[in-house]
Amino acid sequence: MKVSIWHNNEDIRVEEAPTPKPGPKEMLVKIISCGICGSDIVEWYRLPRAPLVQGHEIGGEVVEVGESIKNYKPGDRVCVAPKVPCMNCYYCENGHYPVCSNVKDRLPGGFAEYILVPEALMERGTYRLPENMTYDQSTFIEPLACVVRAQNLAGIKKGQTVLVMGCGMSGLLHVKLAKTKGCKIIATDLNGKRLKYAEKIGTDITIDAADNVPERLMAEHHKKADVVILCTSANSAIDQAWKSVDKGGSIVFFAVPGPNREVIIPINDFWTKEIKILTSYYCGPPDIMEAIKLLETGTIEVDDMITHRLPLDDIAKGFRLVIEGKESIKVIIKPNEGIKTLKASEKAE
Repeated sequence: MKVSIWHNNEDIRVEEAPTPKPGPKEMLVKIISCGICGSDIVEWYRLPRAPLVQGHEIGGEVVEVGESIKNYKPGDRVCVAPKVPCMNCYYCENGHYPVCSNVKDRLPGGFAEYILVPEALMERGTYRLPENMTYDQSTFIEPLACVVRAQNLAGIKKGQTVLVMGCGMSGLLHVKLAKTKGCKIIATDLNGKRLKYAEKIGTDITIDAADNVPERLMAEHHKKADVVILCTSANSAIDQAWKSVDKGGSIVFFAVPGPNREVIIPINDFWTKEIKILTSYYCGPPDIMEAIKLLETGTIEVDDMITHRLPLDDIAKGFRLVIEGKESIKVIIKPNEGIKTLKASEKAE
């Protein structure tokens, strides 16, 4: 089978590898669609494990199951979580699933024609796709689940003002989800095309990130934001976030700068204002179930976010599109198709 080996963003190699054979409690899944996540291009985060097969936003078809597997059969349409919590430790019992200390098995990278799903992920991390959900749509389950968790942590509710800083794929999912909650939404980005898309999906105010965001926010909304969600790691955005959050509000770090970059928190200014600073980077089983429901019911629509579909041989191009961020929102790799770039309006399944 073909797999994509990531060494760094400039060195991605498509190679041949043996097609794995499932053991008694494993199954083999044919990858139909796998999204390129914003975290896939973050070298400081990925390089310690390189070289590796990336790809964790998957939708696929079961092609072979181990002799002990009774819950799945060839032909089943599934998505698989990148990792699963044990559900029994102190952290899991208190709802902190992403920091479970007993995680051992991880999903083999989805930028490959097939993946072997290990036992733990078979038991607690595999989800059947609803009949009305396409494989391309299923690549949004994991990222949307992460967005669901972040907004739940922030306690976002109807009537609040939410400032989303960064309108990449995750930022736009934040916009869409907050819109379903009856929030007023302000979005910032340096990319004019993304801001136009944010307007199209219901953002109330869009601001060029190169402008004085706190000043524009007050001029156009006459109030600071109840919740600020950072979907960019730019230090300039972080500085703007400090000045854009209202008293009693929250700032959510959905993206973070590299570990070698210092972030100074204006703690004295926040001390008497009851400002909360939160971090959120992954999701848990309840968030995944909620994401599936949001997609299945059409509450969150995602087809219009897909800008590129590429075969595995073009994965380096896909990474460049995501890194540059000029023309792409969601880039999906189709490992078992030899089709070149398709327009988002074309059905690729």
